[in-house]
Amino acid sequence: MMATTPQTTRIIGSDGFELHPADETAMRKEMAHYEQPQAACIEALKIVQRRYGWVPDGAIGAIARVLGIGPAAVEGVATFYSLIFRQPVGRHVVLVCDSSSCFLTGFDELKQALVSQLGIDYGQTTEDARFTLLPVCCLGACDGAPALMIDDDTYGPVSPDDLPGLLEGYP
Repeated sequence: MMATTPQTTRIIGSDGFELHPADETAMRKEMAHYEQPQAACIEALKIVQRRYGWVPDGAIGAIARVLGIGPAAVEGVATFYSLIFRQPVGRHVVLVCDSSSCFLTGFDELKQALVSQLGIDYGQTTEDARFTLLPVCCLGACDGAPALMIDDDTYGPVSPDDLPGLLEGYP
């Protein structure tokens, strides 16, 4: 018999998560676009993330039930994609591109300026829960390197001097 600890209770208890009815409807609508329901997995995760800001543990099983696949398959997709957040994040997520192009054109200075201005490092969220700072391997904005993304907005080239004005636009 498994001993009950706070962590196992959270994982086992996560089966009680209930999808918002509109989210389940949206997932089923998305599934209709594919021959295989699991093809809608990324979109299903994004639907939950739009509602909560991240994908809670219990949502994995709920999504799996809607899609008719195992929770391990959903978890595998959720942990593979860097834009699916498996823990709470700030109201705005700042992704700093560290691809070769960005690295060669000022990534270090940009990252250090963000760390200094926000008072956090990668993987952390500001005390006011306004920003979470994360690395990303490529934003596909090599012509605008160094680049960063705040929520769904891509900026580049960005210099440290540009940061106060950019961040101000995200209350």
